Amino acid sequence: MTAPAPAPLPASTQETAQAAAPPVAQPVSPAEPALAEPAQADTIDGADALQAVLTENSGTIASIVETLDAYGFSVGDARFSLWSLLVFILVIIGVIVFARVVTSLAHTSLRRLTNLEAAQRLLGEKLLTIAIWALAIMVGIDVLGIDLTALAVFSGAFGLAIGFGLQKTFGNLIAGIILLMDRSIKPGDVIAIADQAGNEVFGQIRKIGIRAVSITTRDEREYLIPNENLMINQVENWSYSSRQVRVQVHVGVSYMCDMKLVQQLMLEAARSCKRVLDHPKPSVWMAEFGDSSVNFTIHCWITDPEEGVGNIRSDVLNRLWDLFAENGIEIPFPQRDLNLRDNAQFQQLVAAIAQRVEKKGE
Repeated sequence: MTAPAPAPLPASTQETAQAAAPPVAQPVSPAEPALAEPAQADTIDGADALQAVLTENSGTIASIVETLDAYGFSVGDARFSLWSLLVFILVIIGVIVFARVVTSLAHTSLRRLTNLEAAQRLLGEKLLTIAIWALAIMVGIDVLGIDLTALAVFSGAFGLAIGFGLQKTFGNLIAGIILLMDRSIKPGDVIAIADQAGNEVFGQIRKIGIRAVSITTRDEREYLIPNENLMINQVENWSYSSRQVRVQVHVGVSYMCDMKLVQQLMLEAARSCKRVLDHPKPSVWMAEFGDSSVNFTIHCWITDPEEGVGNIRSDVLNRLWDLFAENGIEIPFPQRDLNLRDNAQFQQLVAAIAQRVEKKGE
């Protein structure tokens, strides 16, 4: 017997039933997985990374590291301990050693592989030194895990410090590089420069440093002159385009001497000095007719001004003294002619002196 089919519900009754029914969960499609929340990345600095590596490899070292790390303090989110301080010191030492060793190797390679002049080689060495130290510092900062963006706040203060406190330092650095680039002053040159008080310094350049130029005088005194002074002050360079330097020796002889013979003896004295060049030849000029003597100037040339010029004058004068003595040439003393005005008092003085001389003669 067939059951009778249920009678259809009215439309309003169907809508009410569908609204009251609980929602059916829809299956998630495998092609569209649910998005997971991003995980927070842990920032590990250099000390923590090194601690993790040492802890995994050795238990003894791990206990030592944990002991050192236990002594410290925290400032905000940052923690400072003996372990982090030790890592910082080791990284600084490593950066310094690395920079020095690589700089020495780079300088040695530059000398062997290039045939540059002294000034160009020195400029290349300085640029290499700056580049290597900058690279070493950047590597050290990366190893320590220092976030440079955190230092952006202090960039303005650092710029002011450079502008005011380190202005001269950077000025001397740039001046030294410019001097090496234009090769106006280079190691080995003999220069004369006057300071603000007017005192002249004469010597040979031994070294052009980052801040100052080292000049050594004949008495082994070493002067450190800032690079900037050589840029703004007048400098007398005795070996800029040529190392030939003329030395002048002044001599006076009596009016009664044979002037031709005197000049021959002066030339002979100049040629007898070992440092005096044969070309250009020494020469003698008659300078002036002085009050007591005829004055001459001996000109002679040398190529080693760093050995001094005063000793050249001394050698010439010593040899000339012997030659004058052998040939009877007189070097006069100062002579003056006195003119006395004639008057009554002067005549009385002459008469009194005459009477006294007569009495002594009797």
